[in-house]
Amino acid sequence: MQVAEHDTAPDTAKELGAFLERRREQIAQRWADAALFRTVFTVSRDEAVEAGKSVVDALADVARSGRLEDVDAPGFGTVRDQLGRMAAARARAGYTPVQIAGEVADLREPVTALLQTEFQDNADADDVRGNAQALAVLMATLRLVIMETTVSAGEELIARQRQQLLEVATPVIKLWDGVVAVPLIGTLDSARSQVVMESLLEAIVDQRAAYAILDITGVPTVDSLVAQHLMKTVAAARLMGAECIVSGIRPAIAQTIVHLGIDLGSIITRAGLADALAYALTQQGIVVSPRPATGASPR
Repeated sequence: MQVAEHDTAPDTAKELGAFLERRREQIAQRWADAALFRTVFTVSRDEAVEAGKSVVDALADVARSGRLEDVDAPGFGTVRDQLGRMAAARARAGYTPVQIAGEVADLREPVTALLQTEFQDNADADDVRGNAQALAVLMATLRLVIMETTVSAGEELIARQRQQLLEVATPVIKLWDGVVAVPLIGTLDSARSQVVMESLLEAIVDQRAAYAILDITGVPTVDSLVAQHLMKTVAAARLMGAECIVSGIRPAIAQTIVHLGIDLGSIITRAGLADALAYALTQQGIVVSPRPATGASPR
């Protein structure tokens, strides 16, 4: 991606690079007081100045290369690393990509002021305009780079949070020695089914479980895709040495499975989680006595 093209002479771009190098300290000092730097480096102003210097050096490299409009210019790698981390900190504080881009745009003004001061007595009007235009292009590209970096960081954060929510929403519970269960609630899709499988297999290894229960009482619907995921999970558990039991198949879901022609004949099923646990315990030689009915007198 590139910003709108401008005609910037190679000599002008190199002259801009030399200017940035000469004014490196002054630019960094002024940037240290800008909102983007000041609110990130709250403990030490010297750290803000050093961060500003590294960004100025990177922009000088971009200018000397003549690739003012190229977001993939090598110098922007340092910018992504330095300003990208700062932008991420602002994003965590609740700032939107547009607001962060506005703070990046504010960095242009102090540089422009220094540029005009340096060239007003030593160059003609065309040179001043040329360097100012080159600076505008460079800073516009910088803003675009930071917007892309901020959006990308936001997407990665959302993906991580979604993964964490999937893991929290798919707990593996130890019911007994050698017996673990996954009570599923809500819709199953490919991503969540993968989390179910990974979490269950890890629990089988950690708990040395011989039986794993998949309870789908809280799953509203089962289609062919969900059924396939369940069968794959059962097969994977068997490969790990555990027998898998599916419980909580409600009448409507049972009819859907039959209607879809899905064969679950090889899978052990039980009406509910308690029945599945009782089966697993019985298979291990543990006697499970039914609870006496309410009001019944013990013999």
